Amino acid sequence: MSGHTSIEWTDHTWNPVRGCTKISPGCAHCYAETFAERFRGVPGHPYEQGFDLKLIPEKLAEPLRWPRPGMVFVNSMSDLFHEDVPADYVEAVCRVMVRADWHTYQVLTKRSERLRDMLNGPLAFAAAVPHIWWGVSVENRKHGLPRVEHLRSAPAGLRMLSVEPLLEDLGSLDLEGIGWVILGGESGHGARPMEQAWVESVRDQCRASGVPFFFKQWGGVRKGRAGRQLDGRTYDETPPRASSEMPGLKERRAIAAEVNGWSPR
Repeated sequence: MSGHTSIEWTDHTWNPVRGCTKISPGCAHCYAETFAERFRGVPGHPYEQGFDLKLIPEKLAEPLRWPRPGMVFVNSMSDLFHEDVPADYVEAVCRVMVRADWHTYQVLTKRSERLRDMLNGPLAFAAAVPHIWWGVSVENRKHGLPRVEHLRSAPAGLRMLSVEPLLEDLGSLDLEGIGWVILGGESGHGARPMEQAWVESVRDQCRASGVPFFFKQWGGVRKGRAGRQLDGRTYDETPPRASSEMPGLKERRAIAAEVNGWSPR
């Protein structure tokens, strides 16, 4: 299966879009940009154009080719709701997710207003299906908490929060309608520190609200050394997955052929 990943809270990644632009403090040390820019100018490399935004329609059918079901992080190297991703392409990605319902998809965005508007509009067909989990990034109060409200005002089978990198105490959180919280500190060169009290506050609020809590990492320059234990234990809580039977290879190839016919309107 392609798209294997070391990200602790998912099984695989799927990137029908590559590249992005910064919009908030959480983007300052973007791991995806750092990775992509290493290969700018390398002929034939997938990131020959660095982190410039690029649609990859040949990857649309990828989940249909994988031999077994899995948890799939959509656009780990981009943001599906970036303003320069055409609406019909966002819809094409979502139609693949709806058709390939034996996988569980995790979609994260910082463009929460576009997410809200599209789930309430042209993406209504995909909004509330149980195997697509819609989420927003929450790095601080100023930028992150409004995204939670935008997410809550959209229909969704499951709403998730990626509190990463956590840059400050978030204070009191309204977790009504939220089905999962992932939390982690920033890692790599220049990583900004995360205080334990901030983490414990989010964990305790999740406990009080009955929301599954997943602690990814403390982060730092040497994230492996810092580990991912909180108060002497790991937190790997996840929501239950919706399950659908995976069709045979012939049927999946037929669906893939339809998907590969996408072209801009």
